[in-house]
Amino acid sequence: MTGGTTAGRIGVLWRGDISAPFTTRQNDMYQEISGALEACQAVVEPIVFSDDSVATVRKLLLDLDGVLVWVNPIESGQDRTILNEMLREVAAEGVWVSTHPEVILKMGTKEVLFHTRHLGWGSDTHLYRTPQELLIGLAPLLEAGPRVLKRSLGSSGDGVWKLELVRDGSPTTEATVRVQSALPDSNVQELTLGDFAQQCRPFFTGEGTMIDQPFQARLEEGMVRCYLTHDRVVGFGFHLVKSLLPPPQPQAPQRLYYGPQKPEFQLLKTKVESEWVPDMQKVLGIDTESLPAIWDVDFLLGSKTESGEDTYVLCEINVQSVYSIPEEALEPLAQAAVRGMGRQTDGRIRA
Repeated sequence: MTGGTTAGRIGVLWRGDISAPFTTRQNDMYQEISGALEACQAVVEPIVFSDDSVATVRKLLLDLDGVLVWVNPIESGQDRTILNEMLREVAAEGVWVSTHPEVILKMGTKEVLFHTRHLGWGSDTHLYRTPQELLIGLAPLLEAGPRVLKRSLGSSGDGVWKLELVRDGSPTTEATVRVQSALPDSNVQELTLGDFAQQCRPFFTGEGTMIDQPFQARLEEGMVRCYLTHDRVVGFGFHLVKSLLPPPQPQAPQRLYYGPQKPEFQLLKTKVESEWVPDMQKVLGIDTESLPAIWDVDFLLGSKTESGEDTYVLCEINVQSVYSIPEEALEPLAQAAVRGMGRQTDGRIRA
Protein backbone atom coordinates (compact mmCIF):
# COMPACT_ATOMS: atom_id res chain seq x y z
CA MET A 1 0.00 0.00 0.00
CA THR A 2 2.80 2.39 0.82
CA GLY A 3 4.70 4.27 -1.87
CA GLY A 4 7.55 6.79 -2.06
CA THR A 5 9.90 7.31 0.86
CA THR A 6 7.28 7.69 3.59
CA ALA A 7 7.05 5.35 6.57
CA GLY A 8 3.40 4.71 5.70
CA ARG A 9 0.01 6.38 5.53
CA ILE A 10 -1.84 6.24 8.83
CA GLY A 11 -5.25 7.40 9.99
CA VAL A 12 -6.02 8.99 13.34
CA LEU A 13 -9.66 8.07 14.00
CA TRP A 14 -12.20 9.35 16.51
CA ARG A 15 -16.00 9.41 16.79
CA GLY A 16 -17.73 12.60 15.72
CA ASP A 17 -19.80 14.46 13.18
CA ILE A 18 -17.93 14.68 9.89
CA SER A 19 -19.70 17.95 9.05
CA ALA A 20 -18.81 19.61 12.38
CA PRO A 21 -15.55 21.48 13.11
CA PHE A 22 -12.91 20.04 15.41
CA THR A 23 -13.56 20.52 19.07
CA THR A 24 -10.61 21.90 21.04
CA ARG A 25 -9.88 18.46 22.49
CA GLN A 26 -9.98 16.72 19.11
CA ASN A 27 -7.84 19.41 17.51
CA ASP A 28 -5.23 19.24 20.30
CA MET A 29 -5.10 15.45 20.18
CA TYR A 30 -4.84 15.32 16.40
CA GLN A 31 -2.11 17.95 16.27
CA GLU A 32 -0.03 16.25 18.96
CA ILE A 33 -0.32 12.74 17.57
CA SER A 34 0.07 13.75 13.92
CA GLY A 35 3.13 15.87 14.72
CA ALA A 36 4.86 12.88 16.33
CA LEU A 37 3.91 10.59 13.44
CA GLU A 38 5.08 13.07 10.81
CA ALA A 39 8.43 13.35 12.63
CA CYS A 40 8.74 9.60 11.95
CA GLN A 41 8.05 10.20 8.23
CA ALA A 42 4.46 8.97 8.33
CA VAL A 43 1.67 10.64 6.34
CA VAL A 44 -1.30 11.28 8.63
CA GLU A 45 -4.98 11.38 7.70
CA PRO A 46 -7.76 12.54 10.08
CA ILE A 47 -10.68 10.09 10.10
CA VAL A 48 -13.98 11.06 11.71
CA PHE A 49 -16.19 8.02 12.39
CA SER A 50 -19.91 7.63 13.03
CA ASP A 51 -22.03 4.48 12.84
CA ASP A 52 -23.83 5.73 9.74
CA SER A 53 -20.57 6.53 7.92
CA VAL A 54 -19.03 3.07 8.35
CA ALA A 55 -18.94 2.26 4.62
CA THR A 56 -17.17 5.52 3.82
CA VAL A 57 -14.67 5.08 6.65
CA ARG A 58 -13.97 1.47 5.66
CA LYS A 59 -13.09 2.62 2.14
CA LEU A 60 -10.78 5.33 3.49
CA LEU A 61 -8.97 2.91 5.83
CA LEU A 62 -8.41 0.32 3.10
CA ASP A 63 -6.34 2.93 1.28
CA LEU A 64 -4.09 3.39 4.33
CA ASP A 65 -1.35 1.31 5.94
CA GLY A 66 -2.58 1.72 9.49
CA VAL A 67 -4.95 3.45 11.88
CA LEU A 68 -4.77 4.63 15.48
CA VAL A 69 -8.25 4.62 17.06
CA TRP A 70 -9.56 6.92 19.81
CA VAL A 71 -13.18 5.89 20.54
CA ASN A 72 -14.61 5.28 24.02
CA PRO A 73 -16.34 1.93 24.71
CA ILE A 74 -19.61 3.77 25.39
CA GLU A 75 -20.13 7.37 24.31
CA SER A 76 -23.43 9.28 24.09
CA GLY A 77 -25.29 5.98 24.31
CA GLN A 78 -23.32 4.40 21.43
CA ASP A 79 -20.98 1.44 21.78
CA ARG A 80 -18.22 0.20 19.45
CA THR A 81 -20.03 -2.79 17.93
CA ILE A 82 -20.20 -1.41 14.38
CA LEU A 83 -16.75 0.18 14.57
CA ASN A 84 -15.06 -2.97 15.88
CA GLU A 85 -16.55 -5.16 13.17
CA MET A 86 -15.29 -2.74 10.52
CA LEU A 87 -11.83 -2.64 12.14
CA ARG A 88 -11.66 -6.43 12.06
CA GLU A 89 -12.45 -6.34 8.34
CA VAL A 90 -9.78 -3.79 7.43
CA ALA A 91 -7.21 -5.53 9.65
CA ALA A 92 -7.91 -8.77 7.78
CA GLU A 93 -7.09 -6.88 4.57
CA GLY A 94 -3.65 -5.92 5.88
CA VAL A 95 -4.27 -2.57 7.59
CA TRP A 96 -2.42 -2.26 10.89
CA VAL A 97 -4.97 -1.40 13.65
CA SER A 98 -4.30 -0.24 17.20
CA THR A 99 -5.99 -1.25 19.31
CA HIS A 100 -7.26 -4.36 17.47
CA PRO A 101 -10.78 -5.35 18.62
CA GLU A 102 -9.64 -8.85 19.58
CA VAL A 103 -7.06 -7.36 21.94
CA ILE A 104 -9.75 -5.08 23.38
CA LEU A 105 -11.86 -8.14 24.19
CA LYS A 106 -8.95 -9.66 26.11
CA MET A 107 -7.65 -6.67 28.06
CA GLY A 108 -9.93 -3.68 27.41
CA THR A 109 -12.95 -4.61 29.52
CA LYS A 110 -13.29 -4.73 33.30
CA GLU A 111 -13.15 -8.53 33.15
CA VAL A 112 -9.35 -8.25 32.96
CA LEU A 113 -9.49 -7.31 36.66
CA PHE A 114 -10.94 -10.75 37.39
CA HIS A 115 -8.78 -12.79 35.03
CA THR A 116 -5.55 -11.26 36.43
CA ARG A 117 -6.66 -11.06 40.07
CA HIS A 118 -3.98 -13.57 41.14
CA LEU A 119 -1.12 -11.46 39.77
CA GLY A 120 0.90 -9.05 41.91
CA TRP A 121 -1.42 -6.17 41.05
CA GLY A 122 -4.62 -8.05 41.89
CA SER A 123 -7.16 -7.90 44.71
CA ASP A 124 -10.14 -9.92 45.96
CA THR A 125 -12.07 -9.60 42.70
CA HIS A 126 -15.30 -11.36 41.71
CA LEU A 127 -17.11 -11.75 38.39
CA TYR A 128 -20.91 -11.87 38.10
CA ARG A 129 -22.76 -12.99 34.96
CA THR A 130 -26.34 -12.60 36.24
CA PRO A 131 -28.19 -10.42 38.78
CA GLN A 132 -28.72 -13.53 40.91
CA GLU A 133 -24.97 -14.24 41.00
CA LEU A 134 -24.44 -10.64 42.07
CA LEU A 135 -26.91 -10.99 44.96
CA ILE A 136 -25.48 -14.27 46.20
CA GLY A 137 -21.86 -13.24 45.87
CA LEU A 138 -22.00 -9.64 47.02
CA ALA A 139 -24.04 -9.95 50.23
CA PRO A 140 -21.41 -11.75 52.37
CA LEU A 141 -18.57 -9.64 50.98
CA LEU A 142 -20.26 -6.41 52.08
CA GLU A 143 -20.17 -7.60 55.68
CA ALA A 144 -16.37 -7.20 55.59
CA GLY A 145 -16.43 -3.66 54.19
CA PRO A 146 -17.43 -1.50 51.22
CA ARG A 147 -17.07 -2.83 47.67
CA VAL A 148 -16.80 -1.25 44.23
CA LEU A 149 -19.01 -2.62 41.44
CA LYS A 150 -18.11 -2.06 37.78
CA ARG A 151 -19.94 -3.03 34.61
CA SER A 152 -17.70 -4.73 32.07
CA LEU A 153 -17.88 -1.79 29.62
CA GLY A 154 -17.79 1.87 30.55
CA SER A 155 -15.67 4.98 30.89
CA SER A 156 -15.49 8.24 32.85
CA GLY A 157 -17.29 6.76 35.86
CA ASP A 158 -20.22 5.39 33.84
CA GLY A 159 -21.18 2.03 35.32
CA VAL A 160 -19.14 2.24 38.55
CA TRP A 161 -20.62 2.28 42.07
CA LYS A 162 -19.41 2.08 45.65
CA LEU A 163 -21.65 -0.07 47.87
CA GLU A 164 -21.61 -0.09 51.66
CA LEU A 165 -23.77 -2.22 53.94
CA VAL A 166 -26.12 -0.19 56.15
CA ARG A 167 -28.35 -2.94 57.61
CA ASP A 168 -28.41 -6.72 57.23
CA GLY A 169 -31.57 -8.21 55.84
CA SER A 170 -33.30 -11.56 55.72
CA PRO A 171 -33.71 -12.54 52.98
CA THR A 172 -30.52 -11.09 51.49
CA THR A 173 -32.50 -9.03 49.00
CA GLU A 174 -33.81 -6.92 51.91
CA ALA A 175 -30.38 -5.82 53.13
CA THR A 176 -29.99 -2.05 52.94
CA VAL A 177 -26.97 -0.68 51.08
CA ARG A 178 -25.61 2.82 50.55
CA VAL A 179 -24.91 3.30 46.83
CA GLN A 180 -22.68 6.00 45.39
CA SER A 181 -22.24 6.32 41.62
CA ALA A 182 -18.91 7.43 40.17
CA LEU A 183 -20.67 9.71 37.69
CA PRO A 184 -20.09 13.41 38.41
CA ASP A 185 -22.60 15.13 40.73
CA SER A 186 -24.42 11.89 41.57
CA ASN A 187 -26.44 11.60 44.77
CA VAL A 188 -25.80 8.93 47.40
CA GLN A 189 -28.79 6.59 47.72
CA GLU A 190 -29.94 3.99 50.22
CA LEU A 191 -31.86 1.06 48.76
CA THR A 192 -32.21 -2.67 49.18
CA LEU A 193 -29.62 -4.96 47.68
CA GLY A 194 -32.42 -6.56 45.68
CA ASP A 195 -33.41 -3.22 44.16
CA PHE A 196 -29.80 -2.48 43.27
CA ALA A 197 -29.44 -5.87 41.56
CA GLN A 198 -32.66 -5.18 39.65
CA GLN A 199 -31.29 -1.82 38.45
CA CYS A 200 -28.18 -3.63 37.19
CA ARG A 201 -30.16 -6.13 35.13
CA PRO A 202 -29.59 -4.29 31.79
CA PHE A 203 -25.82 -4.63 32.26
CA PHE A 204 -26.07 -8.42 31.97
CA THR A 205 -27.69 -8.47 28.54
CA GLY A 206 -25.75 -10.23 25.81
CA GLU A 207 -22.30 -11.04 27.20
CA GLY A 208 -22.36 -8.23 29.76
CA THR A 209 -20.91 -8.88 33.20
CA MET A 210 -20.11 -7.00 36.39
CA ILE A 211 -16.91 -6.94 38.43
CA ASP A 212 -16.67 -6.54 42.21
CA GLN A 213 -13.55 -5.35 44.07
CA PRO A 214 -12.85 -4.17 47.62
CA PHE A 215 -12.93 -0.40 48.09
CA GLN A 216 -9.39 0.92 48.61
CA ALA A 217 -9.18 3.02 51.77
CA ARG A 218 -6.31 5.15 50.43
CA LEU A 219 -8.37 6.42 47.47
CA GLU A 220 -8.18 9.99 48.77
CA GLU A 221 -4.38 9.91 48.35
CA GLY A 222 -4.70 9.69 44.57
CA MET A 223 -4.24 7.36 41.63
CA VAL A 224 -1.11 6.59 39.59
CA ARG A 225 -1.52 6.02 35.87
CA CYS A 226 1.18 4.16 33.92
CA TYR A 227 1.22 4.90 30.20
CA LEU A 228 2.65 2.15 28.03
CA THR A 229 3.67 1.52 24.45
CA HIS A 230 3.43 -2.24 23.99
CA ASP A 231 5.24 -3.56 27.11
CA ARG A 232 7.29 -0.45 28.00
CA VAL A 233 6.27 2.31 30.40
CA VAL A 234 6.53 5.63 28.53
CA GLY A 235 5.15 8.00 31.17
CA PHE A 236 3.07 8.50 34.29
CA GLY A 237 0.06 10.46 35.41
CA PHE A 238 -1.05 11.28 38.93
CA HIS A 239 -4.43 12.62 39.95
CA LEU A 240 -7.08 12.63 42.65
CA VAL A 241 -10.10 10.42 42.00
CA LYS A 242 -12.86 12.21 43.85
CA SER A 243 -15.91 10.42 42.42
CA LEU A 244 -16.24 7.76 45.16
CA LEU A 245 -15.06 9.90 48.08
CA PRO A 246 -17.71 10.81 50.68
CA PRO A 247 -19.53 14.08 50.00
CA PRO A 248 -18.79 16.91 50.08
CA GLN A 249 -16.11 15.98 47.57
CA PRO A 250 -13.00 18.12 47.18
CA GLN A 251 -12.16 20.00 44.03
CA ALA A 252 -9.97 17.64 42.01
CA PRO A 253 -6.65 19.21 41.02
CA GLN A 254 -5.40 18.96 37.47
CA ARG A 255 -3.80 15.65 36.50
CA LEU A 256 -0.01 15.81 36.57
CA TYR A 257 2.07 14.18 33.83
CA TYR A 258 5.62 12.87 34.03
CA GLY A 259 8.13 11.06 31.86
CA PRO A 260 9.07 7.43 32.49
CA GLN A 261 12.04 8.35 34.71
CA LYS A 262 9.99 9.96 37.51
CA PRO A 263 11.99 8.84 40.60
CA GLU A 264 8.98 8.21 42.86
CA PHE A 265 7.53 5.66 40.44
CA GLN A 266 10.60 3.60 39.50
CA LEU A 267 9.65 0.66 41.72
CA LEU A 268 6.21 0.61 40.12
CA LYS A 269 7.76 0.86 36.64
CA THR A 270 9.98 -2.13 37.35
CA LYS A 271 7.05 -4.17 38.64
CA VAL A 272 4.90 -3.30 35.62
CA GLU A 273 7.55 -4.00 32.99
CA SER A 274 9.31 -7.02 34.47
CA GLU A 275 6.47 -8.82 36.24
CA TRP A 276 2.89 -7.68 35.88
CA VAL A 277 2.59 -7.00 32.14
CA PRO A 278 4.50 -10.16 31.10
CA ASP A 279 2.35 -12.18 33.50
CA MET A 280 -0.80 -10.56 32.08
CA GLN A 281 0.33 -11.45 28.55
CA LYS A 282 0.72 -15.11 29.53
CA VAL A 283 -2.71 -15.22 31.19
CA LEU A 284 -4.51 -13.49 28.30
CA GLY A 285 -2.47 -14.93 25.43
CA ILE A 286 -1.28 -11.62 23.94
CA ASP A 287 2.11 -11.28 22.25
CA THR A 288 4.09 -8.10 22.77
CA GLU A 289 3.61 -6.61 19.32
CA SER A 290 -0.16 -7.06 19.61
CA LEU A 291 -0.28 -4.92 22.76
CA PRO A 292 -1.64 -1.43 22.03
CA ALA A 293 0.62 1.31 20.71
CA ILE A 294 -0.67 3.42 23.61
CA TRP A 295 -2.54 2.20 26.68
CA ASP A 296 -2.62 2.88 30.37
CA VAL A 297 -2.92 1.04 33.66
CA ASP A 298 -4.53 2.80 36.63
CA PHE A 299 -3.31 1.90 40.11
CA LEU A 300 -4.78 2.76 43.49
CA LEU A 301 -2.59 2.78 46.56
CA GLY A 302 -2.86 -0.37 48.64
CA SER A 303 -1.73 -0.90 52.20
CA LYS A 304 1.88 -0.01 53.01
CA THR A 305 4.45 -2.74 53.60
CA GLU A 306 6.08 -3.25 57.00
CA SER A 307 9.02 -1.17 55.75
CA GLY A 308 6.68 1.70 54.78
CA GLU A 309 6.70 1.21 50.99
CA ASP A 310 3.56 1.72 48.92
CA THR A 311 1.79 -1.19 47.30
CA TYR A 312 -0.39 -0.84 44.21
CA VAL A 313 -3.77 -2.32 43.30
CA LEU A 314 -5.03 -2.54 39.72
CA CYS A 315 -8.08 -0.33 39.25
CA GLU A 316 -8.52 -0.25 35.48
CA ILE A 317 -6.85 -0.82 32.12
CA ASN A 318 -7.66 1.62 29.32
CA VAL A 319 -6.92 0.68 25.70
CA GLN A 320 -9.66 2.31 23.62
CA SER A 321 -9.33 6.10 23.98
CA VAL A 322 -6.15 7.00 25.87
CA TYR A 323 -5.68 10.79 25.87
CA SER A 324 -4.29 13.08 27.26
CA ILE A 325 -0.81 11.52 27.47
CA PRO A 326 2.58 12.73 28.69
CA GLU A 327 4.66 14.56 26.11
CA GLU A 328 7.37 11.92 26.55
CA ALA A 329 4.93 9.24 25.29
CA LEU A 330 4.39 10.81 21.87
CA GLU A 331 7.63 9.67 20.22
CA PRO A 332 7.42 6.03 21.42
CA LEU A 333 3.77 5.91 20.30
CA ALA A 334 4.67 7.16 16.83
CA GLN A 335 7.61 4.78 16.55
CA ALA A 336 5.42 1.83 17.55
CA ALA A 337 2.86 2.79 14.90
CA VAL A 338 5.50 3.00 12.19
CA ARG A 339 6.94 -0.39 13.20
CA GLY A 340 3.44 -1.88 13.19
CA MET A 341 2.76 -0.66 9.67
CA GLY A 342 6.17 -1.94 8.58
CA ARG A 343 5.32 -5.48 9.73
CA GLN A 344 2.23 -5.62 7.53
CA THR A 345 2.74 -7.42 4.23
CA ASP A 346 -0.30 -8.63 2.27
CA GLY A 347 -2.35 -8.62 5.48
CA ARG A 348 0.11 -10.78 7.41
CA ILE A 349 2.56 -10.08 10.23
CA ARG A 350 6.14 -10.78 9.16
CA ALA A 351 7.93 -13.42 11.19
